[in-house]
Amino acid sequence: MKAKGSFICIEGLDGCGKTTQTRMLVRRLRRRGFDAVHTVEPSRGRIGRFLKKYLLHGKERGSGIVEALLFAADRFEHVEKEIIPALNEGKVVVSDRYVYSSLAYQGATGLSLDWIRRLNEHAVCPDLAIFIDVDPATVTRRLKAKKSVMEDLETQRQVQRVYVKLAEAGELLKIDGNRPLKAVADDVLAAVLKFLGKAG
Repeated sequence: MKAKGSFICIEGLDGCGKTTQTRMLVRRLRRRGFDAVHTVEPSRGRIGRFLKKYLLHGKERGSGIVEALLFAADRFEHVEKEIIPALNEGKVVVSDRYVYSSLAYQGATGLSLDWIRRLNEHAVCPDLAIFIDVDPATVTRRLKAKKSVMEDLETQRQVQRVYVKLAEAGELLKIDGNRPLKAVADDVLAAVLKFLGKAG
């Protein structure tokens, strides 16, 4: 049986503004009368909390395979405990990252995208997936200024290339994030309202 709600995810490089955009979108949807909820990956569950600690120790991180398996396990819990219940209640679920992050980040390590997809076969397919595309050099500077754990510039470029290929294949809607915050937010909202209008 098809869920009554709608599932949207926002994707992009670390430092692209995706988290800010996700929160803004949820607030703006609520002001328009939608029952919108915000969720995130890594999730707030047990595996997600472990994964956040694991990722904080950048120098000790394992292989792309290890990370892909951990993210897939967390995603299963995320889907089962947060996304599906909210969709069944008719909510608009907006997730800050989803399966495309695994494809982009672990795919950038050289893992087969087909293997990552098979690993995530349980994942609910989003109704709309948005990629906020920001220049890798820009996000690298932002993360360096914040002293955040970060990928190097070349890795950021490799991740961006995977995202762009997914967008070119029609899996993601690409929005130019190299603009002022409000301009990006307006485009994100317009895309979502257009989708929700058709879905309604």
